[in-house]
Amino acid sequence: MCVLLISGKSKEAEIKRINKELANIRSKFKGDKALDGYSKKKYVCKLLFIFLLGHDIDFGHMEAVNLLSSNRYTEKQIGYLFISVLVNSNSELIRLINNAIKNDLASRNPTFMGLALHCIANVGSREMAEAFAGEIPKILVAGDTMDSVKQSAALCLLRLYRTSPDLVPMGDWTSRVVHLLNDQHLGVVTAATSLITTLAQKNPEEFKTSVSLAVSRLSRIVTSASTDLQDYTYYFVPAPWLSVKLLRLLQCYPPPEDPAVRGRLTECLETILNKAQEPPKSKKVQHSNAKNAVLFEAISLIIHHDSEPNLLVRACNQLGQFLQHRETNLRYLALESMCTLASSEFSHEAVKTHIETVINALKTERDVSVRQRAVDLLYAMCDRSNAQQIVAEMLNYLETADYSIREEIVLKVAILAEKYAVDYTWYVDTILNLIRIAGDYVSEEVWYRVIQIVINRDDVQGYAAKTVFEALQAPACHENLVKVGGYILGEFGNLIAGDPRSSPLIQFNLLHSKFHLCSVPTRALLLSTYIKFVNLFPEIKTTIQDVLRSDSQLKNADVELQQRAVEYLRLSTIASTDILATVLEEMPPFPERESSILAKLKKKKGPGTVTDLEEIKKERSSDMNGSAEPTSVNASAVSTPSPSADLLGLGAAPLTNSAPPPSSSGSLLVDVFSDSASAVAPLAPGSDDNFARFVCKNNGVLFENQLLQIGLKSEFRQNLGRMFIFYGNKTSTQFLNFTPTVICSDDLHFLKQFLCLNLQTKPVDPTVDGGAQVQQVVNIECVSDFMEAPILNIQFRYGGTFQNLSVKLPITLNKFFQPTEMSSQDFFQRWKQLSNPKQEVQNIFKAKHPMDAEITKAKIIGFGSALLEEVDPNPANFVGAGIIHTKTTQIGCLLRLEPNLQAQMYRLTLRTSKEAVSQRLCELLSEQF
Repeated sequence: MCVLLISGKSKEAEIKRINKELANIRSKFKGDKALDGYSKKKYVCKLLFIFLLGHDIDFGHMEAVNLLSSNRYTEKQIGYLFISVLVNSNSELIRLINNAIKNDLASRNPTFMGLALHCIANVGSREMAEAFAGEIPKILVAGDTMDSVKQSAALCLLRLYRTSPDLVPMGDWTSRVVHLLNDQHLGVVTAATSLITTLAQKNPEEFKTSVSLAVSRLSRIVTSASTDLQDYTYYFVPAPWLSVKLLRLLQCYPPPEDPAVRGRLTECLETILNKAQEPPKSKKVQHSNAKNAVLFEAISLIIHHDSEPNLLVRACNQLGQFLQHRETNLRYLALESMCTLASSEFSHEAVKTHIETVINALKTERDVSVRQRAVDLLYAMCDRSNAQQIVAEMLNYLETADYSIREEIVLKVAILAEKYAVDYTWYVDTILNLIRIAGDYVSEEVWYRVIQIVINRDDVQGYAAKTVFEALQAPACHENLVKVGGYILGEFGNLIAGDPRSSPLIQFNLLHSKFHLCSVPTRALLLSTYIKFVNLFPEIKTTIQDVLRSDSQLKNADVELQQRAVEYLRLSTIASTDILATVLEEMPPFPERESSILAKLKKKKGPGTVTDLEEIKKERSSDMNGSAEPTSVNASAVSTPSPSADLLGLGAAPLTNSAPPPSSSGSLLVDVFSDSASAVAPLAPGSDDNFARFVCKNNGVLFENQLLQIGLKSEFRQNLGRMFIFYGNKTSTQFLNFTPTVICSDDLHFLKQFLCLNLQTKPVDPTVDGGAQVQQVVNIECVSDFMEAPILNIQFRYGGTFQNLSVKLPITLNKFFQPTEMSSQDFFQRWKQLSNPKQEVQNIFKAKHPMDAEITKAKIIGFGSALLEEVDPNPANFVGAGIIHTKTTQIGCLLRLEPNLQAQMYRLTLRTSKEAVSQRLCELLSEQF
C-alpha cells in the first residue's frame, strides 16, 4: 500500500486508494473469522500509517488495545504506538489501556516495562498521572530495576511532573533518586539529572544534597580522557550532554558552602576553560558544538555564582575570542553572555577591553540579531569613562539600523546620555541629534526629559535655545524637534534675542513656518509659545495677535485650537503687562527626586533583565537634576506638554489634575513592582458583570454608585498596555485621603519572585472636589501568561465616613492579542498541529444573548483575534486566529465558534500551545455570548 500511495498520480487517486484500503480493513475487523496476532498487527499498522498521512481514523482502537495483551514484542509495540498517537485522554478505552500498562509494569520484563513507560510519557495525560505517578518512582529507585528501565522511568516521571506536578507525590523516593547521580550507567545519570533539575527548581531544599554529588560526577567527567568514557564520548568530548545537564542543575543553587566541594567545582570550571584553549582534536563541526556547549554552560554557572573574580575574568576573555569567530551563532552567544558579565563588578572592566571589537561588530555584522546583541552589550558596558564614545557609535549606527530595533536604541541612547552626562551641552546636542536621526522613534518621555533638564540648569538654557534655533532652520524638521523648539524658545528665547540673526521676529517666523505642517497637539503647543512671546517680546505683540485673530485660528475646526486662540487673543488684549508677566512667567525648576525604580531596587535587590541588573551593580549616582514632569497646557496657566510617564518610568511624578495627559505615541514603559494596599475590601456588588463587559472592549464605565463613578480608557500593543482610570466625585462634598491602589494577587506571580504582570501606577491628588474628576495612569507589561485580573482598591473619606471598595480591573490575557491573518490551508494545518488533548479546550454552552451574527463578529474582533472569512467549510461558523504576546514568549491561538440557532447553543473550541492559556481564553470568550 505504501508503494502505491507514493507512486499515486494525484490526490484523488490517493484518497480513492485509501478509502478502498479502509473498507478492506474494516471488513477484516468485522469478519466472522478471528484474526491472528500478525494480521491484526498488520492492519493496525496500516491504520496508523493512513492517520499519519493526514486522514481521520474512527475505528481500530479496540484492536490496538487487544494487541497490548500479546506476548510478542512487535505486536505489543504496534499496539502501544497506535495508542500513543491516536488515543486521547478522554477515550472510553483509557481504563482498559491503564490495566494493560499495569500488567506490563508488574511483569518485570524490561522490554515490556519500557514500552509501557514510553506510552505513559507519550500520552502524558492527567489520567495517566493519577494512575501511575505513585508507581513509577518505586520502579525508578528499586534495586532490581534494569538500567534501561530506570532511564525510561526517570524520563516518564519527568513528563508527568511537567504536565501534572500536583499529582507527583514527594516522598522517601526523593532522597533515593538523588543517589542515582552516582549510578555507574551514565544513561541513568543523564535521565536522573534532567528529572532532579526540574524537581529542584520547585523544591530546592529537598534536593540540595544533589549539589555535592553533581560536582563529584562532573569532576570525574571533565578530568577523564575520552577513552575512559568511550561509550559516552561524542567526537572526543566525554559525555558532553551529561556535563551540560549537571552544570544546569548546579545553577539551581548558590555556590556550595562546603570549602572542599566549592574548591572541587572551581577546579572543574577551570579545567573546562583550559580545555577550551586547547587545539581542537577534530575539524568536524560536531566536535566544536559539543565542546562549546559545555563551555557556555560552564560560563553561565560562573556568571550565576558571581563570586570568583578570576573565573569571571577568564570567562570574559574566552568569550572575547568568540566575538570574531566565523560562526554566527558563537558570536551571538558570546555577545549575549558578555552582556550578563558586564553587570558583575568583578568582570566589568574586563568586558570594557573588548569595546572596539563590539563596535566593529555593530558596523560590519550581517545578522540583525547579532547587531542587536552588540547594542545590548555596548549599553551594558557603558560608564562615565566611555559614555561619549558609545553614545556616538550608537547614534551613527542608528542612521542605518533596522526599523525593528530603532526604538530600543533611541531609549538606550537617551538613558546613557542622561546617566553619564558631565557636560549638559553634550546631553542637549545628543538628544537633538537623536530627534534628527530617528524622530519617529523618539517617544514623548524622551523629549519631555530634555525640557526638564534644561529648565533645571541655568547654565545650559542659553545654549539650548541657540542650538534648537539653529536646528529648526533645516528645511525639514521632525515634529518632535518643533515641539522641543517651541517649548525652549517660549521659555528662553529672550536669551538669544540680542543676536540680530535670532531676533524675536525671526524666532517667531521660524516657528510659525512649521505651524501648518504639524499635528493638532503640536499646533496647540506653538500657540502657547506665541502667547509666551507676547510677554517676552512686546515688540512683536501685534504680529502675534494678527495670527491669533485669523480665521484659521478663531474658526478652527478643532475645538482645542479654537479655544486657545480665543483665550490667548483675549488675554493679550485686555491684560496689563504685570498680569501677563505673572500668568506667563517662566517655568520653575522641577523638584529633584531619585529614580523610583532604582530606589526600590536598592532596598530589595530583585531579579530582572540584564539591563536591570546592570543598573543596580554599576555606578548608581547618575540621575541628573529634575525628574518631575512638565505640567499640561491650558489657558489659565500656560506652559507646555504633560508627559504621561517619566523617561523609562524612572520617576513616577504625580499627575496634574488640570488636563488629562496625551497618550504617548512611543514605547509604553512600565514599573517592575507595584505597591499593595492593606485592608482590601471585598469586590463591590456587580463588579463581575461589569468586568465581563470589558473583555471585548477597552472604554466605558467600570463602576458607579451614589458617590463615585469609575471610567476606563485603555490601549494595548503587543505585550504592553496603558490604562487611563477616571474617578468622578458625584457628590458636592470633597473626598479626602483619596487613595486608589492596584493590587496583584499571588496568582499573578510565577517562580515566587517574578510578576506575570508589571504594573506602574501614578498617584492621584488625595483631595477630589465635589463634582470634579481626577485621572490615574496605569502602565502595563505582560511578562507571562496569567489567569487572574488585578484588583483596584479605592479608599477615601466622605463626610467623615471611611469608604473602602474594590473592583476587578479588566486587564485580561486577551488584551495582549495581536490578530493574525491566515489562509484556510494554513489555518487547518496549524489546527492539526495543535491536536494534543492538553492544547485544546472546548465548551458547549447555552446562549445568554440574542444570536446575532454581526454582534458575534464584533465581539470576536473585540476579543483581539483576527476574524477569518471563508475559512470554515460551514459559513455559519466563526473562525479566528491571533498571537498572545508576553515578554517571555508568544503563544499562538486558534478559535472556532459554532452556533446552533435551533438549540440556541454554542460550541467554542480553543487551541493554543499552552493548556492554561486555552482554558482561560475559553472562559473569557464563553461569557460573551
